[in-house]
Amino acid sequence: MSNGNPALAQDNLSITDVKQVLAQAIHEAQRRNVGAAIAVADRTGNILAVYNMLGANRQFNATGVDCTVALGNIPVGCVVVTSDPKHPNGVPGKGGLEQVDVPGPVAAIAKAITGAYLSSRGNAFTTRTASQIVQDHFNPRERFSPSGPLFGVQFSQLPCSDLTISANNSIVTIGPKRSPLGLSADPGGIPLYKNGEPVGAIGVISDGLYSLDPNIGDYDNSIDELIALAGTLGFAAPRNILGSRITVEGKTFRYTDKAYRSLKSKITEATSFDLIDPTVGALTPIGTYFDGNIREGTIFGTPASGYRANTTNEYGPLNAFVLVDTNNQPRFPPRDGTEGTPDALTANEVRAIIRNALTIAFRARAQIRRPLGDHAQVTVSVVDTNGAILGIARTPDGPVFGTDVSLQKARTAAFFSNVNAADELIAAGLENYVLQVRSFLGPTALNDGIAFADRSGGNLSRPFFPDGIDGAPHGPLSRPIKEWSPFNTGLQSDLIAGNIVAHRSFLLGLSDSDTEANCTVLPLRPETSKSRISNGIQIFPGSVPIFRNNVLVGGIGVSGDGIDQDDMISFLGLHNAGLELGTGVGNAPRHLRADLLIAQGTRLRYVNCPFSPFLDSADQTPCTGK
Repeated sequence: MSNGNPALAQDNLSITDVKQVLAQAIHEAQRRNVGAAIAVADRTGNILAVYNMLGANRQFNATGVDCTVALGNIPVGCVVVTSDPKHPNGVPGKGGLEQVDVPGPVAAIAKAITGAYLSSRGNAFTTRTASQIVQDHFNPRERFSPSGPLFGVQFSQLPCSDLTISANNSIVTIGPKRSPLGLSADPGGIPLYKNGEPVGAIGVISDGLYSLDPNIGDYDNSIDELIALAGTLGFAAPRNILGSRITVEGKTFRYTDKAYRSLKSKITEATSFDLIDPTVGALTPIGTYFDGNIREGTIFGTPASGYRANTTNEYGPLNAFVLVDTNNQPRFPPRDGTEGTPDALTANEVRAIIRNALTIAFRARAQIRRPLGDHAQVTVSVVDTNGAILGIARTPDGPVFGTDVSLQKARTAAFFSNVNAADELIAAGLENYVLQVRSFLGPTALNDGIAFADRSGGNLSRPFFPDGIDGAPHGPLSRPIKEWSPFNTGLQSDLIAGNIVAHRSFLLGLSDSDTEANCTVLPLRPETSKSRISNGIQIFPGSVPIFRNNVLVGGIGVSGDGIDQDDMISFLGLHNAGLELGTGVGNAPRHLRADLLIAQGTRLRYVNCPFSPFLDSADQTPCTGK
């Protein structure tokens, strides 16, 4: 069994590096006679610079109202959310975040964070890659194919998450940081590397549209992407780990649609950042994200980044990493459940569950990493029935996005398996979703204690049910396809859209108060003063509920590799922990699992483990019979 990567290299973006990235991107924009908003982030989401060129993006929003705002000393144009670039003012009837406008630099920040969070030593993904994997078909417009493997991931890293860090300055450098719009699927966010190490990303927006690529059948001439690509000169990802070298379901990911040869600028001709004329643009302060001063990035894997190697025997000899606070103390060490009942999880049980899940990860063959034969790199989160975090740990090089997402997954499995799920949704004014689920699964659904893995709930959250079957009805937790878009997914987006809009108002100075670090409108739990899913739900696979015999006691979520690998690590990790502990803790009893439910002639799925998944074993179907 592999025990993790060698120590992470000591690389980061210096102030000189950040200025070089900015200067190169600005030069390309000038050669193309466009203005752009440009952001640079480090690997854990610290915003190192935001620069807005005069005239960037648009003056009027979707309704014709002047949307320019003064940020710093220059006017800043806005961008409009649209699920189809052919509809620059938004697609009529789509709803959700469609037609919302935000300042251009806000969108650039979301793009930079996405490029940084999706990438690692073993894979380099861009916002174009994200666009490919979050739509209703994989690949987009490939009829009768299932939805993207990370369907729903765009609603993670939210500004209301109770896991992510809202302060973004030179004093509070620990991550992961929040993103103002979640993860972005709009091309123009590209990771940055030094000596093969992921150190951050650049995000660019210049066309006034915060959108996605709905057609993968062509190669776009995206100005945003070309400007960002210019910024990566000297900081390019190693070719062997580009998304275009990685396959899933027999399909390769898209990295960028154009190469360096398509640039109009030359790196040797770029004006030094310090010598750029002030009439070109200026560094742009943005709320809690950037104070107007360029700063250096953190070194990932050191306490300043918020991620470091575990220094105790908490998880045995495994090369586990943990999240730490500004005092270098673990943020989420194993602890007891908050319910105060005899069945509540104990710290020792949480420790065993995480250790066993990480053990599976170190043994599992990775799906989305190169070189081939590497093990999976993930984050593991465990919660109780209140959604309280009982423990989080990870492998050394798991993509940062998996931190927040693994927690979303754990909470989602625990929430939908709870006998109070329907009551809490109704109390939040979301009774329509409860009624729709019951029309599929029967009159007691979401009150009957059936165990829902994230794959099960995800089945019900697609715009076609069964998934990918064009013309089929929508799942009960989804919007109908005429209303659905990656900006309006259904229950998932309805739970948190208000938080994003409130955060937008705060950034625009329209409100003195920011959104709370407690997503969703669900009732608060008395034990935690937060909702059960206070960083939002997730609707792609990688979690299972935790039971003690027949009693729900929590959830485990895994994220960072392929969805089948995430499923297996959570399911087998929990199973093996149960065997080790002998306390009744383990997976849901088979008679309670959602894969016994048949909705409109289609059986729901619980987990889907990969075939012959291990690096150290010939076992072909390790989940069978468990």
